[in-house]
Amino acid sequence: MMHWKLMNTVVAICLLALVAMVSAKGGAYTDRFDNVNVDEILENRRLLIPYMKCVLDQGKCSPEGKELKSHIREALENYCAKCTEVQKTKTRQVLRHLINNEADYWSQLTAKYDPQRKYTQKYEDELKTLKA
Repeated sequence: MMHWKLMNTVVAICLLALVAMVSAKGGAYTDRFDNVNVDEILENRRLLIPYMKCVLDQGKCSPEGKELKSHIREALENYCAKCTEVQKTKTRQVLRHLINNEADYWSQLTAKYDPQRKYTQKYEDELKTLKA
């Protein structure tokens, strides 16, 4: 009798652990890099270019760059559904900057992460600004 209770407890714990693992994978992206100063990066090409080279597989990646790179495709496809609110705001800020000021990098990113342009067109339509 005690053996069955122990076995049921172990099975229940394993099931809870499995559910927790699945939930964690389907949840929001980590927020540990939410404090990165995006304005500083976008305003300084010396900082921006290494990030661009990282996500385009043309250079080394910082920890922040690796994290970003690991989620780009999914975030584009799902309109940043797993992003925190801070990440959504910063993503729009970066995309707006790239679309309007870094056309070459935007083209390269689009070719790499959305070659059929199924997702990036909506960002362009939304974030493109009139040039003076």
